[in-house]
Amino acid sequence: MDRRTLSMTALLAGMGMASAHAQPVDRPPSPMADAQLTWQQCQRLSDNKEARLACFDRWAQQQTLPSTAVPPAPAVLAETPTPTPVDASVPATRVVAVSTEERCRDHQYSDLSRFWELEEGSSCGNYVFRGYRPLNVSLSSGTDAPQTPTSPSAGHTGTDIAYQASEMRIGLSVRTKLAQGMLTQDEPMKKDSLWFAYTQQSTWQVFNGAISRPFRTTDHEPELVYAYPTDAQLPGGWRLRYTGLGLVHQSNGQSLPYSRSWNRLYLMGGMELDDRFNVTGRIWKRIPESPENDDNPDISNYIGRAELRGSWNLNRENQLAVTLRNNLHSDGRGSIRLEWLKVIGDPVKSNLRFHTQLFHGYGDTLVDYNRKRTVLSIGVSLVDF
Repeated sequence: MDRRTLSMTALLAGMGMASAHAQPVDRPPSPMADAQLTWQQCQRLSDNKEARLACFDRWAQQQTLPSTAVPPAPAVLAETPTPTPVDASVPATRVVAVSTEERCRDHQYSDLSRFWELEEGSSCGNYVFRGYRPLNVSLSSGTDAPQTPTSPSAGHTGTDIAYQASEMRIGLSVRTKLAQGMLTQDEPMKKDSLWFAYTQQSTWQVFNGAISRPFRTTDHEPELVYAYPTDAQLPGGWRLRYTGLGLVHQSNGQSLPYSRSWNRLYLMGGMELDDRFNVTGRIWKRIPESPENDDNPDISNYIGRAELRGSWNLNRENQLAVTLRNNLHSDGRGSIRLEWLKVIGDPVKSNLRFHTQLFHGYGDTLVDYNRKRTVLSIGVSLVDF
């Protein structure tokens, strides 16, 4: 018998003696203490380091000892219940404490919780790039061709260009979390957050060979957003999940006479019902500019001063959405956008969507802010990656 075998024999004998002298624990038996453990069960005990270590020790004992020689479970393990398995195919609109490696992609959390990472378990950490608005490539066609851009500001009226009503649209949108837990601090069930986002939308006259297929517009929209988690019960089973505020700049980066830009401060909030419906809203105030620097002094009267978006998850594969904008004046200018998104691939894991949009109103693009248009777009989108 070599030295390693002697050491193992002594270790097993010592464990047996410890078992013989162990005092019984006056508590109900634990399923984890009595059942054959798996390493996955031990891995889930991330909130209790002592229980996690004891679990792995006991798992190792069960791999090397006969069942009759395994000593009683340590008290800390006997007190730790086995976590209830989560069925990811049935999402639940609730605040939960069980965390997994999927975190912000874990469907045990609600849509709004995953999107804004409202809890510790739904957080993917800081400085990780995620989707914001859909990354979209689509073909679009309007009821009429884009009209000559105009603005009340001097020198901001363009010239006639033979644009076509049909074009391609490319939308890019990403965000990253800069900070978390600034006001909520160490609360695991509530995590406020600060985000930076960037959105870009381009319209490309890809079918217009007569004018060399130019990019007609490219709108840029950097944004700073603060989201605060809430869990307020509302009538009808609805729950208010977050409130927040943001600062956003939007411009098209062009020179006169096509330059358009504005800055806004907004308040926002979001509520949800049973993982079937969610409603989000924003109301904003434009930051004033001097008359000589204002490209579009009347932009709020057309694009609006508030936005309301509602979405309905028909099932795992289909979502319907409507976005309303209004200027909050008696003339009721603004816009409506209807959307249908259908999953391409695995309904649980895929973020790729077949995306159909119908837009009617003002502000389809920034340079067209005071032109009413109806535009149908059909393409594919990558959402919330």
